[in-house]
Amino acid sequence: MDSSARSGSGGYPNARVWIIAGVAVAGVIVLAEAARRRRRWLRGKPGDPPESGAFCERLELAPVPQPPPPAARQLLSGLTFAASDNFEIEGYVSGFGNPDWKRTHKAAPCTAIAVTMLRNQGATCVGSTVMDELGFGVAGGNLHYGTPVNPVSPSLVPGGSCSGSAVSVSAQLVDFALGTDTTGDVRIPASFCGVLCFKSSHGVVSTLGTIANSQSLDTIGWFARDPRVLHCVGDVLLPAATGGLTQTRQLFFADDCFQLLQVPNQKTVNVIENAIQALPGYLPPKHINIGQYINSHVPSLKDFCEPTTGMQEGMSALKAVSTVMLLLQRYEFKINHEDWINTVKPKLGLDISTRVLQAVNFTSDNIKSLYIVRNELRAALKNLLKDTGILVLPTTAGYPLKRNSKQRLSPGFEDRVCAFVGIAALSGCCQAVIPLGSHNDHPISLSFVAAHGSDKFLLRNVMHMYSSIKEQVVLVSKLVIAPVINNDADVDAAELLKDKGNNAFKVRHWPKAVEFYSKAIKLNDTNATYYCNRAAAYLELGRYKQAEADCDQALLLDKKNVKAYLRRGIAREVVLNYQEALQGVAFSSLTLHSTITSVPKYKLPLDFFLEGSRNRVKLNEG
Repeated sequence: MDSSARSGSGGYPNARVWIIAGVAVAGVIVLAEAARRRRRWLRGKPGDPPESGAFCERLELAPVPQPPPPAARQLLSGLTFAASDNFEIEGYVSGFGNPDWKRTHKAAPCTAIAVTMLRNQGATCVGSTVMDELGFGVAGGNLHYGTPVNPVSPSLVPGGSCSGSAVSVSAQLVDFALGTDTTGDVRIPASFCGVLCFKSSHGVVSTLGTIANSQSLDTIGWFARDPRVLHCVGDVLLPAATGGLTQTRQLFFADDCFQLLQVPNQKTVNVIENAIQALPGYLPPKHINIGQYINSHVPSLKDFCEPTTGMQEGMSALKAVSTVMLLLQRYEFKINHEDWINTVKPKLGLDISTRVLQAVNFTSDNIKSLYIVRNELRAALKNLLKDTGILVLPTTAGYPLKRNSKQRLSPGFEDRVCAFVGIAALSGCCQAVIPLGSHNDHPISLSFVAAHGSDKFLLRNVMHMYSSIKEQVVLVSKLVIAPVINNDADVDAAELLKDKGNNAFKVRHWPKAVEFYSKAIKLNDTNATYYCNRAAAYLELGRYKQAEADCDQALLLDKKNVKAYLRRGIAREVVLNYQEALQGVAFSSLTLHSTITSVPKYKLPLDFFLEGSRNRVKLNEG
């Protein structure tokens, strides 16, 4: 038989074999894809959309089976959760947000205690979430895994370091999520992503099975959309002896912190005050200057405070708390990971590498003082709050930045974001975050801090207040403030009131000065001097938002009002808006130089003004 005949006779069988083989291969591919999609669509719910970027690894850890009756129903039955990439899972390698860490470590021999406790109560773990590398960073980005998309504001960063966990909850990918909080790592992303979160008291929930950043600060935290879920997770993780709902509760509003928040009080303080009015068991709230309280009750903190005026002592104390927190973090991170950093030399993002280098190169002659401040701060807050008090303050003083903004690398951004997180972080107190909607398209939230060990007391109060708070948020969103319309002003009477205000200011009766200036403004709201003088009194009272607003109004009326520029610069510098403060003071210096250089008392070097508002100029005549 010739070759053509042999080829022809064997052609059809060979074709059939290839067809069968092709179908088989296609079937394998289809089955593999189906299995992959099943993992991504766990429990019949959509998995992580490609654009959210919350997860760095998907998995499924089934819960412990429900025991038969008469055993109680598992508290978290049917709920799903995720955990940030520093929680160890048996058989998996936790990445700590960095591929080099994952490459140089072995699979975990056991699962983190917190994850195990949640699975024992019926919850299913569905994956590990993206975090800032090595637990550093406040923006929530990651050089290797990308920046998870903030569901409430896609153009803004989600906050960090536990960004993926916050995003997974906000995007409704899971019912709740775990993270660790060292320097605001769960509270900041909760605020930016508009979800509830709870940071437990230091040492109350076991951190065994998590990768340590700073063991004196690390705590377990969790995110949720529903306060009932937040509470149930707490019931599982928190020991029974950490407090409950008492008969009477006392709220303390940190007025100095709210002065740094660029949000009207109608959307913050008033919301909470109105909410508790309708609830039983709450005493009339008290208003305090928490910075001044800390300054006077934490004596060892003075070694870390910058020299300042009496008016700014409180703000200096808050900055010092953040400073001690960061120094303690650097010291302990160096102890934990210096050898690995120097040996592996991991590839890190620019902002993270800066923080890691600061930690690895950290030196101090008096480490003991850091721990003394921590203990004194915890005792001071316990003395203030006792067993029934709750401190109310903004979660952060700054808004989330735009994605890929270079400002995320600036110290100013981190200062604003971390301005208040140090209070609970350094003291080890528990803290809850509640979202309050938005202002100017930026998410806003408030935080509630209770004494160390009062975790269940705080959680139950959040549950108790939540519905009423949300009702007030809805009412405020519909509120329209009518503009004030003035009739013809009595100029002579307004001038007399201004003079009375000046006299009160000179004898340091600043509240009285504000009262007189306000009355003058009611009679004549077109005089820039009245607003500028009242701003000076507000500065002395530490009411920086009002001072800045008065300076803005004065400059609308008189663009060459040098004192308004200077005072606005002071207000902005104190609330950590460094660039705006510098621009304003620089402009005022140029205006001053060009308009009043002939007056001897104003002949000051240009550098004096550009130095910032630390060297204050009191120009109170007018």
